[in-house]
Amino acid sequence: MKNQISILLLVLTAFMGMQCANSEGAASVKGTVIKGTVQGAANLQVYLDQVIINKANQVLNKVDADANGSFEFNYPEGLEAGVYRMRIGAQKFVIILDGTEGLLQLTGDLNTLSQYNFTLTGSKASYSYVELMKGLYNRTILPDNIQGYVDTCSSSLGAMMVAFQTMGQNPQFIGTHKNIHSRLTKDYPGSENTLNYGIFISQLETYFAQQQAGQRIQVGMPAPDINLPSPDGKKYALSDLKGKVVLLDFWASWCGPCRRENPNVVKVYNQYKDKGFTVFSVSLDGLASSDMAKFPSQEAIDAQMKSQKQRWVEAIQKDGLPWPYHVSDLKKWECAPAQLYGVNSIPRTFLIDREGKIAAVNLRGAAEIEQEILKVL
Repeated sequence: MKNQISILLLVLTAFMGMQCANSEGAASVKGTVIKGTVQGAANLQVYLDQVIINKANQVLNKVDADANGSFEFNYPEGLEAGVYRMRIGAQKFVIILDGTEGLLQLTGDLNTLSQYNFTLTGSKASYSYVELMKGLYNRTILPDNIQGYVDTCSSSLGAMMVAFQTMGQNPQFIGTHKNIHSRLTKDYPGSENTLNYGIFISQLETYFAQQQAGQRIQVGMPAPDINLPSPDGKKYALSDLKGKVVLLDFWASWCGPCRRENPNVVKVYNQYKDKGFTVFSVSLDGLASSDMAKFPSQEAIDAQMKSQKQRWVEAIQKDGLPWPYHVSDLKKWECAPAQLYGVNSIPRTFLIDREGKIAAVNLRGAAEIEQEILKVL
């Protein structure tokens, strides 16, 4: 998928209860002590770094693990609230501290530390963060659940780190970043992470403004009409759906990210189809003129076009896309509506309100689509 700002790592409602759980392991110790026993880490050096958003990490301390892979960091004056990274050999992972921790105890295996497959006690904020990351790596928690986590996480530092790692520079999440920053400003005014996160958000807003200025279709504009045939030859016009909230979805059977996103669109469609919402899908399957030039005859082109159309139909059926509005001119990237809407990467979506105006662009994930639908439904 072209020009896609990665948003790689993107919690279930039942999981959210974990984030306020487990302060187990706290002990009556002076300052902050981090003890660990890691299988396979015998005689390795263990580093503790301080993580500052949008800035190079700073090495705070280094200790040697013993022959059993045990080590200890001792801070008699305590460690301040913040984000920290531990490194053992080639493995590294992040922990979140709220500044009240006494004794933290870590046990695990060196080979799985980076997948957060370890046990950490003594820090409520770290426990929540580690369990989330472990669930993401093990795929027991889906990227769609990230928004729920950052909205309800009791640690504003944990919410910041998760949002920064998983939502990153995607302008669609500016509102989420701002909400987290407001919490940080209240919890840790003047801290370096609070200040740097604010700078990051300002940079993101500037980037988004520049990106929007270069887009052909802007929020608030009337949605240009589309009138194309479905696989069975019946023509559907986007303008005929005025009065409904419509998700205009550009996709293709050959587009892996599109196919992975389809279940999210189906989920939202099934939830709101009886409340005035529908989906209008434009496929970029088919052949562009440059593709056609590779074939020796019109008969060969026709055969390939038939095959391309069949792939489109099979993808609709396989992905279970139940709405009737599936159209295409079968011209791939030369698709007329794609050029009209300035689409140069897919999946690409445009949410259209009941008045036929663009309400939001480039929505991804069931939670994000639903959030914007509810604003205009």
